[in-house]
This record gives sequence, structure tokens and C-alpha cells, in this order.
Amino acid sequence: MNNSYVSKRYAVLSRFFKSLGLFTLICVMALSGANNVSAASPTRILVLGDSLSAGYGLPAGEAFPVKLGIKLRAAGHNVKMLNGGVSGDTSAGGRARLSWALADKPHFAIIELGANDGLRGLDPEAMRENLDDIITRLKAAGIGVLLTGMRAPPNIGPDYGKAFNRVFPDLAKKHHVLLYPFFLEGVAAIPELNQHDGIHPNPRGVAVIVDRIMPFVVRLLKDNQKAGSGTK
Repeated sequence: MNNSYVSKRYAVLSRFFKSLGLFTLICVMALSGANNVSAASPTRILVLGDSLSAGYGLPAGEAFPVKLGIKLRAAGHNVKMLNGGVSGDTSAGGRARLSWALADKPHFAIIELGANDGLRGLDPEAMRENLDDIITRLKAAGIGVLLTGMRAPPNIGPDYGKAFNRVFPDLAKKHHVLLYPFFLEGVAAIPELNQHDGIHPNPRGVAVIVDRIMPFVVRLLKDNQKAGSGTK
């Protein structure tokens, strides 16, 4: 076998294996890219609240954050819900533990506080100060905010009710954040949607809340993504 033939065969095989190596490298890179996309980190949504979000009286899988997360994912949103609800918490309690709640580095926060302030007849101006500080700190951290409103119990009196109820729209306007006017809209005072205490939603009530608030949460996600402050 002459040297010329051997050299030609070597050159052909060399080009073949080089091409094969390049093809393999391209395939590996493509697969790696696909894996990175599929493994994209979810958008973390904190629900900072009281027993209404903690899931008081409900199985763990029936709590508001869990059900909202299921509905968001079914709609194509890659989210992870962070349940920051503590039963009995007031706006002062939420303010005091905000730093702890931020340890999971949420991208968005739904504020669900105020119900216990109203039930205990606490000063609406103190609640305003607490919620104002919470919103200010969330925005300073680059976290998109959805503020949910609450209504004062009617038995406390009209003056208290007016002072209490206006806190939420006032703060939403001041901070330019999205407002869901009343967290218990469509559920409050409807016996079949609440537990025996008449205060905390049952699973059917949670489903109503999730359905009603869903467009606001989707808007929160989309508005912040358009503004370039989506997931970090």
C-alpha cells in the first residue's frame, strides 16, 4: 500500500472525525440550552398575611397561596408561592417579620393584612403606618406589590369604618401599587363559603377568592415584566 493512498485515507478519516466531534459538540450545547430553559427558576410570590392566607382551619393543600399557585401554573406561569401567612397577625406583626419573610428573596408580594386590626379595633392610622412601611421596604427591594384591601367590621361604628377602609386605596395611590379592593369579596358573610366561625373561608370560599384575584395577580406579573423588573 503506497504512502499516497494512506495519506489520503488518513485525511478523509481525520475530516470525518473532526466533523463528528463538531456535530457532537453542537448537540451537547443544544441539549444544555434546552435543559437550562426547562430548569428556569420559578418566579417567587410571597403572600404576607394573616390566618386568611395561612389557611386557618384548612388542610395544607387548601390554603390560598397553594390554590393560587396551582391556578397560575395551569395558566402557564412558572411560579413558586411563599406562604407568609401567620394566624392572628396584625399589620404590626407583618411589619415586624418582614425581614424574615424576605429571606426567600421573592420577586413579588401580595399583602393581605388588616383583618385582625379591624377585629381588635386597633388605630387605623397605626395600620396605615405599618402598611406604608411594608410597601416602602418591598419597593426598595425591587419587589412588585399587590395590596389587598380589608373592610372594618360594621359593628365598630361608621367613623372607625371610614378611617379604616380608606387606608388601602390611599396607600395604593401613594405608592402607585396595584390594589385588590377587598380580599374577601364575594365570600364575606356568605355562610356556605365560610367555616363555622363565619370569618375564615372554607375550600369553596378560597376557590372564589382565587378566581376573583387571579386577574390582578396576572396583571402584577405582566406589568412588572414590561417594566423590566421581572424575575431577578
